[in-house]
Amino acid sequence: MIRALLVTTALVVAAPVAAQPAGPVLFDPVGFAAVRGAQPPLFAGELTRVKALVEAAMRAPIDVPVPKDPGGGYTHEQHKRNYTALYGAGLLYRITGDARYADYARRLLLAYAQLYPTLGPHPAKANEAAGRLFWQSLNDSVWLVYGAQGYDAIRDTLSPADRKTIDDNVFRRMAEFLSVGNAASFNRIHNHATWAAAGVGMTGYVLRDSELVARALKGTDKSGKAGFLAQVDQLFSPDGYYTEGPYYQRYALQPFVVFAAAIAANQPELGIWKRRDGVLLKAIRTTIQLTYDGYFFPLNDAMRDKSLKTDELYQAVAIGYAATQDPSFLSIAQWQGRSTLTPDGIAVARDLAAGKFKPFAFPSQLYRDGPEGTRGALAVMRSRQGDDAAQVLVAKNSAMGMGHGHFDKLNWLLYDAGKVIVTDYGAARFLNIEAKDGGRYLKENESWAKQTVAHNTLVVNESSHFDGKWKLGEEHAPRQLFFAGDAPTKVSTAEMTGAYPGVTFRRTLVQLPLGKGSPLVLDLLRAKGDKPATYDLPLHYAGHIIEVGFPAKSNTAARPVLGAANGYQHIWVDVVGTAGAEGAALTWINGGRFYTYRMLPPEGAMLYLGETGANDPRFNLRREPLLLQRVAGKADVTFVSLLEPHGAYDPAAETTVASQSQVQALRHVRGSDGDLVLVQPRTGAPVIIAIADDTDPNKTHSAMIDGRTIRWTGHFAHIGGDAK
Repeated sequence: MIRALLVTTALVVAAPVAAQPAGPVLFDPVGFAAVRGAQPPLFAGELTRVKALVEAAMRAPIDVPVPKDPGGGYTHEQHKRNYTALYGAGLLYRITGDARYADYARRLLLAYAQLYPTLGPHPAKANEAAGRLFWQSLNDSVWLVYGAQGYDAIRDTLSPADRKTIDDNVFRRMAEFLSVGNAASFNRIHNHATWAAAGVGMTGYVLRDSELVARALKGTDKSGKAGFLAQVDQLFSPDGYYTEGPYYQRYALQPFVVFAAAIAANQPELGIWKRRDGVLLKAIRTTIQLTYDGYFFPLNDAMRDKSLKTDELYQAVAIGYAATQDPSFLSIAQWQGRSTLTPDGIAVARDLAAGKFKPFAFPSQLYRDGPEGTRGALAVMRSRQGDDAAQVLVAKNSAMGMGHGHFDKLNWLLYDAGKVIVTDYGAARFLNIEAKDGGRYLKENESWAKQTVAHNTLVVNESSHFDGKWKLGEEHAPRQLFFAGDAPTKVSTAEMTGAYPGVTFRRTLVQLPLGKGSPLVLDLLRAKGDKPATYDLPLHYAGHIIEVGFPAKSNTAARPVLGAANGYQHIWVDVVGTAGAEGAALTWINGGRFYTYRMLPPEGAMLYLGETGANDPRFNLRREPLLLQRVAGKADVTFVSLLEPHGAYDPAAETTVASQSQVQALRHVRGSDGDLVLVQPRTGAPVIIAIADDTDPNKTHSAMIDGRTIRWTGHFAHIGGDAK
C-alpha cells in the first residue's frame, strides 16, 4: 500500500504545513481504483446511497449552526449530518475523481474553521463531560473520527492557506480540546476515551503530528497507563469480549478497528492486529457472535433494536475481512446488505460477488470477561449451529461492566423460534428523541432498568445487588464454574459471592433436548445466607398468558404496587397465588408457540404476576409482564424451574396443536453433595439431571430418588430418556 508518511511516536515539532506531504494516510489511494469500470452489486448500491446523501447536502446551503440542542434537537442532528456528508464527500472524491465533492468538503470545513474557535462548553451539557459541537464530548469525538477520514481524502486538493486554516482552526483545536482540554475523560479506560483516542490519533496521522499520535496511543502524559493501547489491553477479555457488554461492544468497536487500521497502515511496527494474540480481530468475531437473528443481546445499558446493520459493524466487517481474508465475514456482509466505500469495503463487495463467502459459524461458546479472563463470563448455548430459528440460551455471569453495567449477576435470557421469550429490559432510554430528555438515559434507567428485580436473577430483601452501587460491583465478579457446549445437552454453572453480605448463590442452567422440538431449559438456583431473609426470583417473559397453573387471586378492583424502592415501586401486582404440593406452572403464547414455565419453589412461597409501569407518570417505561417467586424467613433456599416450549398455533389455518404442556411432572431431591431433577414427559421415559456441588471432572457422586440410587462422575450428568 502507498502511504505518504510513517509517523513515529517521538515528540517532534511539526514542520510547516506548506512543506508537508498532504496525500491520504488513512486510505490507500490505489485501493479506490479497483472500482473503476464494472462495479460489484454491494458496492454499486452503497455508491448510489452515499451519492444521494452527499448530493442532497451539496444542493442545500452550508449549515454549520451554533450549538444549542441536546440529542435529537436541530443543531445536534445537523452537525451529525455534516460529518456524515464530509466523510461521504471525501470517499466519493477518491472514487470518482469529481472535484465537486472535494470542493464541498473544503467549503464545509472552512465554515467549521470560522465557528469552532468561537465555541465554549455546550449550553445543553449534562452530567457527562461537555462537548463543544455536541452536548457531550463523546459526540465531538465521533465527529472527529468521521471528519478526519473525510478530510484525509481531500486534504491534498487544498491550497496551502486553506489547508493551514482547516488544520489549525478545526482539527488541531478539536484534538487539543478532546485530549489535553478534556484530560480526565481522555485518560479513562472507557468507550468515551476510545472514541477520543481514535479521533485524536487519526488527526495526528493526517496532520503529520507525532505528538497527537503519541498522546492518542499512550495517554496525555504518554506513560502508557492510559490511551488507546491501554484500552485494547484492559477493555477486552482474551476471548474478545468487551466488558460493558454486547451493545457497547458494538458501539466501541468502530473506533477500535478504524484506528487500528490506521495504526497498521502508518506504524506497522506496532503490530496492532497481533497485540494480545489478535484480540481486536477476536473482538470483531465476538461482537457478531453476541447476537440472535442479527440483533445484539440487550445486556446492560442496551437498546433492543440495535443489530449488525449499523455503521459500526459495516466498518468492522470490512476491516476484519481486509486484515484476515476470512470468507465468513463476507456472509455477514451479505446479510447486512451494506458495506463501506473504503478500499476494504470495495474488496468485500468484489469478493462477495465472486462467490468467495462461507457461512459464519455460531457455536455454543463461553466468552470470558476481564483482561485476564478471570472476571466471570457470558455463556451462550445454541441448540443448532447456523439455524436462525434455533434456540439460544444466554447466561450472564459476567462482571459489572462499569457504569453502564446492571445489577443482574447470574441473569439469563432465552430466544426461541425467532422470538425473545425470556427478556432483558435493556436501557430506559429513547435515543435522540428530544422529548425524552434529549435522548439521554432517563431517571427510570436508574430506578428500574438497572435494578436487580428488573432482571431474571435472585433478589434479597427487596434490594439490588451491591446495594445499587456500581463501583462496589466492580470489585466483585461471578465465578464461572462449569461450561459444556459441545454436546446436545449444554450446561452453565456459575456462583456469585458479594452481591449481598453473607449470601452466596449458585445457578445452573441446562439446555435440555427432549423429543423433536426446541430444548427445555432447566434452572437450578441455590442460595445460602447467614441469616433468614426474603428471597425473590423474578422471570421477565414475552407473551400472552394462556393458563395460570396455581391457586391465585386477581386484583380486579385496585392495582397495588409490589414495593417502595429498588425497582419494586414500578411493578403493578395483578395476581397473588401459592404453589401446590407439586409446584406451580404458567403457560403463555408467543408467536406460534406455547411456553410452560414449571416451578418447584421453596415451601411457603408466594407467586406474583405483575407488569411494569407503576409510578411512571411520563410513560417512560414499557409495559411488560413478569412472574415473581417469593419465599420469606429462610436462610437457605433452592428454586427449581423448567421452561418448556411446546405445540403450535396457526391463526390463519385456525389450528392448535399441543397447547398443553407435554411434561407430566417435575421433581427435585437434594443429596449430600448434589441435586437430582427428574423430568417426566407425558410419553416416554423420565430424564434425570444430576448436578454435583463439586466441578472436579473425575469425582464421583450419588443421590437417591424414588428409592433408586443415581451415581455419576463429574459436575453434570444427563441420565435416562434419550440421554445426550
